[in-house]
Amino acid sequence: MTSTSRMRRTALAVAAAAVLPLALTACSDSENDSASGSTADKSAAASAPSRAGTADASTAMDEPFGPACSGVPKDGAGSFDQMAKDPVATAASNNPALSTLVAAVKKAGLVDTLNNAEDITVFAPTNDAFAKIPKADLDKVLADKATLTKILTYHVVGERITPKRLANGSFDTLEKGKVTTRGSGETYQVNDTSNVVCGNVRTANANVYIVDTVLKPK
Repeated sequence: MTSTSRMRRTALAVAAAAVLPLALTACSDSENDSASGSTADKSAAASAPSRAGTADASTAMDEPFGPACSGVPKDGAGSFDQMAKDPVATAASNNPALSTLVAAVKKAGLVDTLNNAEDITVFAPTNDAFAKIPKADLDKVLADKATLTKILTYHVVGERITPKRLANGSFDTLEKGKVTTRGSGETYQVNDTSNVVCGNVRTANANVYIVDTVLKPK
């Protein structure tokens, strides 16, 4: 082998030795970037359902809740969408389950009072709630405007109450008394005697909680 050949081979070996570490480093960096990207993608994917779940829970709390809500029409005058556009007495008049309450409100002359009020909460007894009262007693109350007004205004609070505040609340009523609330999730009671059967119903000027028992002021 000539001296020139040996010199060429030596030069090639040196060049290969210099290039190989660079190639290995580049390959290693590429693999690290790929692994890092995969980890980041997995982390983002893992956190996404959590954020979505939180949003869904928040949205759910803004919706009407309770077993009696299923009886509300999906559309039309008595639907939740239409009730949200009407003042509270008008909205209630379009719900067949509240016809006794609406008749009582008319007898007491409170339709305009309720419709013109701003930001109130109404605990609205169903027809079945009024049916729990002996007929003779109910007829007597309906015939006594002062007593009827006292009872009805006891069901009204002068502010909008959110479901969250029902967990352990005490609120002044228009009758000048107090109602207390307790519960969690979608299960709440008023004065420990009346269950919320359809809650967080929105009207143009009120939040409505439909209850299964008529509340009694002291």
